[in-house]
Order: sequence, then C-alpha cells, then structure tokens
Amino acid sequence: MDSPAASNNRSGALGPARRSRRDRHGRGFRHDLIPSHLPGYMSRRQQFDETVLDAVRPHLDRFGRRLEHVRVTVEEVPASDPAPWEGEQVPLGRFVPADRFQPPAIVLYRRPIETRASTPAEVELMIRQVLAEQIGAMLAIAPEDVDPDAWSG
Repeated sequence: MDSPAASNNRSGALGPARRSRRDRHGRGFRHDLIPSHLPGYMSRRQQFDETVLDAVRPHLDRFGRRLEHVRVTVEEVPASDPAPWEGEQVPLGRFVPADRFQPPAIVLYRRPIETRASTPAEVELMIRQVLAEQIGAMLAIAPEDVDPDAWSG
C-alpha cells in the first residue's frame, strides 16, 4: 500500500521544491523564443530606451558637470494637462527644472515621438532633436549649438 505522502503527490499536492523546478505541466522552464543577438529580442520600449541612452552619452561627455545631476527619463505619454505654453500640440519632451526636492529632469515621451516617425532612423533623429531642444532650454543655448548634426540636412 502507498504511504500517505505518495497519495498526496498523486492528488496534486506537490512539495515546494518540486514546484520551483518545473512548470505546471512538468516540461521544465521555457526559454526565450528569440535569441538575444537578434533584433526582435528587445521590445520597442527597450529599443527606444537604448536609443535615448546612446543619444545622451555625447552630451554628457561634451557638457560634463553642467549635466551632472540631470535625470533623463522616458515616459509613454505626456500628462493630460499640458503646460500653458504648449498649446494644443502634444509635446515630445519636457524640461522640469530643479526644486528643493528633485534634481532637474528631461522627460522624453515615447509614443508621440514614435507616432511622428516612420522609420527607426527618424526615431533616432527625433530623439536627438528633442534632447537638443531640452538641453538647450536648460542651459540657455540654441538647440543647433547643442547638437549641430541633428539639425543639419
């Protein structure tokens, strides 16, 4: 005759060690469908974030200490209440000045940028232009002087 522990296992009461090693069908853990070296491995959000990081690096090297405490963040969409100076158009980015509690921040809005661009190259160019505009607003410099390559052509 079976022991009580064995009958419990047949009725579906598996111990915690066995549950942590297998999925519920007992076939083991699933792996990524796309290998990490292929372009489809990253989501659009992750690709956008990587593009923003790549676009920010030259500015950090160029302006150094002036951008030392600036946070660059990405949000999906802007808040529903636009600033008075933004008018009716949807903003692509925003500079938030520092206050007592937070350092200055530059916010890029992913969905409006991706909506206005049709290719990955256009997304990259728009990111560079929006960054140049926001950094220029923060440092009181013309965007063309912040990133001349983004505005040529």
